[in-house]
Amino acid sequence: MPPPAAPTTRVALYLRRALLIDSLRLRLRSPSSRPQPPPPDDPVVALHAIRAAPTPSSALSLFRALPSPAPLPLFHALASRLASLAALPDLRAHLDSFPLPAPPLARLRLLAAAGDHASALDAFESLPAAPRRSAEAHNILINLHACAADHAAAVEAFRGMVREGALPNARTYTVVIAHLTSAGFVDQAIEVLRILPSLRVRRTTRQYNVLAEALASAGRFDQLRWLVREMAVVDGVMPGPQMRAAIAAMREGGNIDGTEDFVHELSPNARIGYAVDDVEGEGDSEEDGDEGEVNIEDKDRGNRDRQTLKPWLDPRELARALDGWDAREVAELEAVGLVWTPRLVCKLLRSFKKAETAWEFFCWVACRPGGFAHDRHTVARMVAILARAGHVELVERLLTKVRSDGILLPFATVRLVIDFYGLSKKADAAARVFRDAESICGPVSRPNLALLCSSLLRTMAKCRRGLDAMELLEEMMARDVLPDLQTFSGLMEHLAGAGDLKGVHRLLGLVRQCELQPDGYMYSVLVRAYCKQERAALALRVFDEMRTAGIAPDAPTKALLVKSLWREGKLREAALVEERCEEAAGGLPEASPGHVWTASAADLKKVLDIYSACFAPPAAQT
Repeated sequence: MPPPAAPTTRVALYLRRALLIDSLRLRLRSPSSRPQPPPPDDPVVALHAIRAAPTPSSALSLFRALPSPAPLPLFHALASRLASLAALPDLRAHLDSFPLPAPPLARLRLLAAAGDHASALDAFESLPAAPRRSAEAHNILINLHACAADHAAAVEAFRGMVREGALPNARTYTVVIAHLTSAGFVDQAIEVLRILPSLRVRRTTRQYNVLAEALASAGRFDQLRWLVREMAVVDGVMPGPQMRAAIAAMREGGNIDGTEDFVHELSPNARIGYAVDDVEGEGDSEEDGDEGEVNIEDKDRGNRDRQTLKPWLDPRELARALDGWDAREVAELEAVGLVWTPRLVCKLLRSFKKAETAWEFFCWVACRPGGFAHDRHTVARMVAILARAGHVELVERLLTKVRSDGILLPFATVRLVIDFYGLSKKADAAARVFRDAESICGPVSRPNLALLCSSLLRTMAKCRRGLDAMELLEEMMARDVLPDLQTFSGLMEHLAGAGDLKGVHRLLGLVRQCELQPDGYMYSVLVRAYCKQERAALALRVFDEMRTAGIAPDAPTKALLVKSLWREGKLREAALVEERCEEAAGGLPEASPGHVWTASAADLKKVLDIYSACFAPPAAQT
């Protein structure tokens, strides 16, 4: 009797799927005279094949050939592909055939991607506005208007986002920067990029790509050199295709200072030969900038029948196959003979769900034959993963190792580690990283030191170390490193939640000592704090100060103040608050702009002022 066959490993299954996906991708691009590929039985293979379909008809024919009923993810995959190919009639018909109605946000995203302006606007208006629409819905709306060159509507959409209380994120500012740059306002787009760290917003590959392309085409290499340094030294972002082209153009023009470390990045995929599948990884591509859509290489331009595709590779599927780091799986991976590069290693590290598996892979790949060596990008990614999971000892071992090797990590990694230690409740470890920052990332400028201080204060607050946070605050102020409004607001909210009203009073005094003007969000934090502690009289005093400063409370804050005054028997004062709020011109705002720890109303207003001034009518500018 023959021995039972060994069970197929997950890596072997991944490799078999990869071969099937490659076969389907190639045949979908074959001339119509050839027989169409048979429908795949494996839904994972079908999913990636649909994403890779080159035309709406090929995607539809593949989907229709699948066994019925098709799984819901395949419906979504086809909808995304039809939208990206702008096949509007097919997309509408497909959406009508969904077994379950597409979620409203997904429908908005698909219609906007397909270029159906009117239907996308209707979809946005149909989203529930209470308590607020998501930041992503607003991002889609702004981008929709920007792509249609409806500049005033795009600015108004950004203004409406802030007014509604949805906090702009990295993707929001990517849209704004791209809109400004495409309209010729490159300097203003750079100014927005400069403001993002104070808004605690990550600067992304796409933002750098857009600006690098514009600066290179204009021959503005001094500013491009600054941009390259910010990307590499401060944010630790890998250059995307446009940034690589801009660096190459700068070097060809003789401007090589500060670009020496990027020579190996100018053709990052030359040794790899894989088409990395990031088609659905919108957040991933926002970070890495390589969409990874199927790359076709026509070896013989005169004969379209002879096409060669780079082998397909999906870091998320491969990471899923390696989950647990089983010895048999690792042996299968070793046998494949992948060419490991920092870019590919970073993609795989990001895809692991467990920090322990990521660490096993990180150590394993460093020992592979072929000359791979970890660099600042892979180490930074691994350090952040370990910090998020609270593996302090491994983080400190890794930091000691890179110090001895003379590798400086990006400043953004130091901030990220301190922030992640707040999630894993490792306040002491965060304080050590803060003290050793310059040995990890090199000299830290005063504005960046203030950002690090803010991150550490937030981590201490999350770890319920309020006294330590106050000591650190006083120490930094003695060194003339002044916190910003959102940092003070965050500490106020933390102390108020702990019932420490004396600490809240003390912080308010420090705000005035720093000659900062409280914004609407800070006032709302104070009102909520006093009302929660049943001190409505103090909340009323804050309300009066707000009014004197010309700041109207938002509707929820006013409602809470009135309710608290009624509960404490101060009916006359409650009626007076109602009366004064009715007199507010234009009514009360739906939300106070800003957010604790991240964004102040002043910084949001800076961005809005830059954005709106670029597209204001000439009369309004005058």
